[in-house]
Amino acid sequence: MSLPCDWQTGKQKLTERGQYLLESGLWSDCKFIVGQEPQQQTLKGHKLFLAMSSPVFEAMFFGGMAEKNDPIPIRDVQPEAFKALLEYMYTDKVELTSFELACELCYCAKKYMLPTLVEECTKYLWSDLSPKKACRAYEFAKLFEEPVLMEKCLQIICTKTAEVLKESSWEEIELATLLTVLDQDKLQINSEIELFIAVERWAKAECFRKSVDPANGKVLRSILGDAFSKLRFLSLTPQEFAEGPGMSPMLSQDESFGILMNILCTANKTPLPEGFCTISNSRAKPVKAQSRNIANPIFGDFFSPTQNLYNKPPGRTNLGTSLRPNFLKEGESSNALRNSSQITVDDGINRDPGNISSSSSSVVVREATKYYCLRSMLQQTECLNTNLLDCSVTFSVDKNICVVGVQVPTQIAAGNNWSRNMEPFDASYTEILYAHLLDCDGTRLTYTHFTTKAVFGTLVEITFNRPVYIQKHKVYRVGVVFNKAGWYPIGVCSQNMTCDSVFFSFGVGNSAHAVRDGLIRSIVFTYH
Repeated sequence: MSLPCDWQTGKQKLTERGQYLLESGLWSDCKFIVGQEPQQQTLKGHKLFLAMSSPVFEAMFFGGMAEKNDPIPIRDVQPEAFKALLEYMYTDKVELTSFELACELCYCAKKYMLPTLVEECTKYLWSDLSPKKACRAYEFAKLFEEPVLMEKCLQIICTKTAEVLKESSWEEIELATLLTVLDQDKLQINSEIELFIAVERWAKAECFRKSVDPANGKVLRSILGDAFSKLRFLSLTPQEFAEGPGMSPMLSQDESFGILMNILCTANKTPLPEGFCTISNSRAKPVKAQSRNIANPIFGDFFSPTQNLYNKPPGRTNLGTSLRPNFLKEGESSNALRNSSQITVDDGINRDPGNISSSSSSVVVREATKYYCLRSMLQQTECLNTNLLDCSVTFSVDKNICVVGVQVPTQIAAGNNWSRNMEPFDASYTEILYAHLLDCDGTRLTYTHFTTKAVFGTLVEITFNRPVYIQKHKVYRVGVVFNKAGWYPIGVCSQNMTCDSVFFSFGVGNSAHAVRDGLIRSIVFTYH
C-alpha cells in the first residue's frame, strides 16, 4: 500500500503525527513479537519514540547492553495491552474499555516505568470497582503493590461481603485472598453460616480445578488448609451449627460433638478439637447497619482515588552541606538530619503488637518527623558502573521504626578524585534506580523503581512505594541497583550509627555478606 505524499501537512499536532507513524509503520526501526500463540502478533515501533517515554526502552535501545534481537519477543504481555501502551507513548492518549485491559496495561506501564499511565489505569480500576470485581482487583493490587487500591478493595469486601460471597467470581479467588477475608474481624454478613457456605463452595470449585473429589470431606479440608481453622464456629447458635457445619462431611462426628458442647456450655470441660478457631465473638455486621457507615473513615474526601499516598517528591542532599559523610565521625549522632512531613504507613506490615498500638485500619496518615541515619565514611574510593551496579547491606535497630527510604550517592565526573574535591559538580544527569527492602527470609516488603534528575556529587533520596514497620532486633536487608553507566563514590562506611535515640547496626545477621554496602549511605525513617 502506497503512503500519501506530504502527509505531514494535514497533521496539525504532534500527537496526530505520532498516531500516523504508529498506524502506518512508516520509518519504523524495531519490531516486537507480542503475546503467546495463537493470539501472538507482530507490532512495529520507533526506537526514538519509545526511548523518549520509557527509561526501560532507552536502556534497551541505546544503553550499554542494547537489545540485538529483531524482532524483540515479549511473551508476558497481551497484544491489546501492548498496543494501548504504544498508543499512549505516541499520542499521550489511552482508552480503557474493560477491567481486564486496565489490569494488563497497568502491568505494562509498571514494567516499562510509565508512572502517569499507571495512575490512569489505577484510576480506572478504582472507578470500576464493584462487589463482583473487588476480589480480583484486590489480588491485582497486591501483586503490583498498589496499597491504596488494595485498601479500597478490602473495604468493599468488608462492607459488601454478602454481595461479594454470592458472586460467581468468588469461586475463582486465590487461597491467599480467602485467608485475608477470613482474617477480618468485621464482615457484612448476618451469620458465620454465610461465610462457611461460601468457603465450602470455593473449596468444591478448587476441587474441580484440581480434578479431585469434591464430595470427600478430607479432600475439602486439605484444599482449605489453614482457611478452615479460621472459621468461627463458636460464634454460631447450637441450632445454626447443628443444621449447617455440623452436617458437613468436612467435620467428623467427634469434632461436631466437641464444638457443639463448647457452644452450649461456656464452662464446658470438653476440650475443643485441635485445629479449630477458639474465637466466639461474631464478626457478623448485618446489612442494615451499613447505612450509618457509608463514608470512608480512612480516605474521606481528602484524597482523590488516584493520589499516590506513598510516593513523595524525592529530595536531594548536597554533599557540600552538613550532610557530607566526612563531617560525621563514627558513632556521632545525626539527629539534626530530620524534617517534618506527612508519612503514610502500612500498619499491617511487621508490626510488634507489644510495642505499637493496634489499629483497625491498615492505612494511617499522620504527621511524622523524617530522620536520616547517615553513615560515616571511613575510607573512600571510586567504582565504575558499566551496565548494572547492585549494592546491599543488612541492618537492625534497637527500636521499632518505620523505614521510608534510603539515600545513595550520585555520580562523580570521570577522572576526578572526589575525595579531594568536595565541591559538587555543576551538572546533572538522569539517574535510574531500583531499590527494595527484604526481611531476614529474603521476602520483599517494599520496593520502588526510581527515576530523577540528579546532580553530580550529591546524595539522592529514594522513597519506597510503601513505608514499612521494622521490628527491633530483627535483621533486614536494603538493596539498590544503579542502571546508569558512570563513576560512583564508594568505600568503607561505619557499621554502627546512632540517629536521634535509635541505634543502627549494619552488616549483621547470618546473611551479613554485603555487596558494595558503601553505596547505601543513609536509612530514612520515622518513629515515635
